[in-house]
Amino acid sequence: MKALRIAGGVVVGIVVVAALLLTIGIPAGFLASTIERRVEHETGYRLAIKGATWIALWPSPSITMSEVTLQVPTDGDTGNRLTIGSIRADMTVAGLWSGRPDITELVINRPAVRIPLHRERRPVAKATATPAPASGTANARDATIRRITVSDGTVTLFNTHDHVEDHIEGISVRAAVGADRHLSLDGNARAGSHPLTFNLTAPLPDSSQPGQAIPVQLSLEAPGLLQAPVSGKAEVRINGSTLRINNLSGAIGNGTFDGWALVDFADKPLVKLDLDCRRLAIAATAAQARSDDASAAWSNDHFELIGLNYVDGQLRLSADEFNIGSAHFAPAAIEASLESGKLNGRLSNVGAYGGKANGTVEIDVSSDTPVYTIRGDLDGVRALPLLSSTAGFDKLDGKLQATIDVRSQGQSQQAMMSNLSGTVIANFSDGAIRGLNVAQMIRSLTSGTLSGWQEGQGKITDLSQLSASFRIDKGQGKTADINLIGPLVKVTGGGTVDLGAQTLALHVEPKLAMTTEGQGRKSDQVAFGIPVVVDGPWTNPRIYPDISGILDDPDAAYARLKQLGKGLFAPGEPGSDNTAGDNSLDNLGAAIGNLIEQGLKASEGRNGTPNNPSAPDQNDPAKPDQNSRPMNDIMRQLFGR
Repeated sequence: MKALRIAGGVVVGIVVVAALLLTIGIPAGFLASTIERRVEHETGYRLAIKGATWIALWPSPSITMSEVTLQVPTDGDTGNRLTIGSIRADMTVAGLWSGRPDITELVINRPAVRIPLHRERRPVAKATATPAPASGTANARDATIRRITVSDGTVTLFNTHDHVEDHIEGISVRAAVGADRHLSLDGNARAGSHPLTFNLTAPLPDSSQPGQAIPVQLSLEAPGLLQAPVSGKAEVRINGSTLRINNLSGAIGNGTFDGWALVDFADKPLVKLDLDCRRLAIAATAAQARSDDASAAWSNDHFELIGLNYVDGQLRLSADEFNIGSAHFAPAAIEASLESGKLNGRLSNVGAYGGKANGTVEIDVSSDTPVYTIRGDLDGVRALPLLSSTAGFDKLDGKLQATIDVRSQGQSQQAMMSNLSGTVIANFSDGAIRGLNVAQMIRSLTSGTLSGWQEGQGKITDLSQLSASFRIDKGQGKTADINLIGPLVKVTGGGTVDLGAQTLALHVEPKLAMTTEGQGRKSDQVAFGIPVVVDGPWTNPRIYPDISGILDDPDAAYARLKQLGKGLFAPGEPGSDNTAGDNSLDNLGAAIGNLIEQGLKASEGRNGTPNNPSAPDQNDPAKPDQNSRPMNDIMRQLFGR
């Protein structure tokens, strides 16, 4: 009886161990070398299984391998390889018995593929023929896979010489093959900070007919790159390393497109794309979004442009409506080529806010520091929406004519603006400066220095013309022909605009017109008499009269002040003694006279002399110096000196 109990216990133990082995898996390290040889024989790729290999029979037969590496034998140590944390293949018993593996699910965890990037296209060596399998040996293509699940995958694009390494991470893919042999693939990934979601459906190709056209349907969502989801369909042909996409059509949001594409993956990729879009919208980058704020400093974040070195391409794009961030163009025609890190683009008769834009853009990233060249012409473009959408500047409106020929270098907005050189000629006509009243600002300068542009809702300065030409060198834009003409104001002058530091250093000569008939009547133009300085940050400069040295000659200053007073105050202000009808000039004369009189009284009182209730006679030869010190006091009071 005791022996029977012992035998029963041994049997139970064997059953338990067998059940555990069938469920958990039986170590099968002896299979690793066989699998490695078989894969290299069938595909030409070198497979290395560094981890454990397990076989399980319950609930269905499966084989699991860990720490798997797949590499092309000729690559050596280039780093071009695929590594996988673990692979599990679940199979049917019938498939095992028949010798034609029927894999119900292939589970791939933590795959990581490294793909080298090349700057130049190299001749592609002829591929060596893969040895044919021995007679009676099942070909790997005889196996069927019903479902594939990939989790936590990573693609690394690298160039060791340039110290470049970019990643597509968090790749998750679910692929299933239906009874009708149609593949359905869903997945998501993350490229930098941009999430991607995609779906693809296509019938499985017939292996006996290479190069056949495969109808494919694709959808893509990339919120950080595209403003709307993309959906499309096409016929795809694969011939060696070349992927041809014909009869391409689809939609981006509510805008449709059609065209074709070709991609050659051999060595350095070559991409050719021809698209005709109804509406195309591209999201603004973070750097562009910052530049939309006119008050923000230039960003020091590096431009990510080095990737242009590792792909060649040709692009032809036409669109009825083309939007980049908040900028809007309709219609648009763009042609571009990319070769050896040099991008050349051409814009032809692009519709831009009621006008036309033509030009070329060249970006050379083949060297360590990118170089940019922009040449273009704007004709009849509405300035307000253009400047608002591209630079966040909403103060200037009118028809814009401009010629641009500039060049720069740098890896950030700050560097690019600080290194800018070239010429810009701009002319605004029949418009307005919004939020500013230039005439009112000029009048305000008689009482003190202004801080900032004195912006205010509802203020406006109508202008017939605003023009200037700039010669730019290392971010310093110099001009000598600023010319602003409006119905009630005229300003001429010049100076320097520091594009890198975002500062102004301008000297201008303002004039006012005393009637609404405007600048056509020379007699009604009244000069300010003293140059005006605009100095400091361009969002909040100081604006003040340039009166340096003028107090050394009080009589001349007084004469200028009288002339200044004839036109800088609005008609009808208190102090007028004019009875001729148009009392604006005499109003100002009286106001200035009262001010001077008060200053004289105050000065005489301080000097211990009686106050004179009337203004002294400037023409009395007997008293040539009597008013010199009071006049200095007056001028100091008026101008805060």
